[in-house]
Amino acid sequence: MERDKSCLAAVIRLALCLLACFPLQSGIFGAEAACGVRSIDEMQPDGNTRTRQQDTTGVRTLKFPSSRPEVILPRPALEPVKSFVPSKAAPVDTLDTQVWYIKVILYGDNTWLYAKDPAYIEDSSIYTDYWDDATNPYNMPLDSLPKVWTVWMVDSLSQYHCPYQGKVNPRGKFGIRRGRRHQGIDLPLVSGSPVYAAFDGRVRVSRYVSGFGNLVVIRHENGLETFYAHLNRRDVERNDWVSAGDVIGLGGSTGRSTGPHLHFETRYKGFAFDPQWLINFETGELRHRFFMLKRSYFTPYSSYEQDFEDEFLNLEEDQKEDAEKAAMEYVTIKAGDTLGKIAAANGTTVSALCRLNGISVDTVLQIGRRLRVR
Repeated sequence: MERDKSCLAAVIRLALCLLACFPLQSGIFGAEAACGVRSIDEMQPDGNTRTRQQDTTGVRTLKFPSSRPEVILPRPALEPVKSFVPSKAAPVDTLDTQVWYIKVILYGDNTWLYAKDPAYIEDSSIYTDYWDDATNPYNMPLDSLPKVWTVWMVDSLSQYHCPYQGKVNPRGKFGIRRGRRHQGIDLPLVSGSPVYAAFDGRVRVSRYVSGFGNLVVIRHENGLETFYAHLNRRDVERNDWVSAGDVIGLGGSTGRSTGPHLHFETRYKGFAFDPQWLINFETGELRHRFFMLKRSYFTPYSSYEQDFEDEFLNLEEDQKEDAEKAAMEYVTIKAGDTLGKIAAANGTTVSALCRLNGISVDTVLQIGRRLRVR
């Protein structure tokens, strides 16, 4: 049985190597053509084949850097690479891919998956800058953030799992509660229920924090952080790498809590926004793989309120208003101008001028005043 597994693993390795080699073939041929010479086999009258060189100067060819074959040549990694999404079986081999930090992990149960090399992730400034166990290590002004930017939530190598599926407590929504800001949402649960990491990432905080009780904070590769508070038990330690769906603790009622529930927050650079922009907690579904985050979301009055489409309708109206403002045209009143003269010169009517400027036909025009004509 062990021999069969080893054979199958070898076959998988060979197949992946062959697939990765196809770009290498194209690179070799492209490099030969780029040099202005191509080898052609010709059949001679005596039945023999002769190879000659043809000048291809002037022919458009795809050029590859001479170093490319070394970069994409698949080979076993010199050192084993730990996976952020471990299989139940032990890894038996690691293969390189065309992207140096993407690896193929082969497992003893004849399964395989792609994984990011931790050496690449660990060196990222995401996991080195502002890296301490304070609840907010950033302490930066809100206006230092852009007004709008986009965030990838998941991709083929970064997954998602609902931290805890349930209905948000009506009194535990994001926003102002009893005159105080509530920076997350509350999900009632049975004490001892498992709580899951929402996305892949690294644990920045795992300790008891006044108010939060047992708190776990995970920073993710896109820069977002997720907070899991009031836990009865923490199952991860600071600097641990976790995958979406890993149990990071058990729900409870530690800290300032009136009963068992999960207090869940989403933050960026220390600023909290309503987690319901991202997750439908009743169904457990992630609303968007690619999320448009706005600075306005960080106010306590910007709550999801069950209708995500309203935000897009508002965006469309904002864009329409901006387009209308950009299309506005004005003229400066000069001596001798009348409403009729200005209307005729700009292809409009006196009534339209009055409506756009809030005036009447009897209004005395003041020289130097700007009059809207569009």
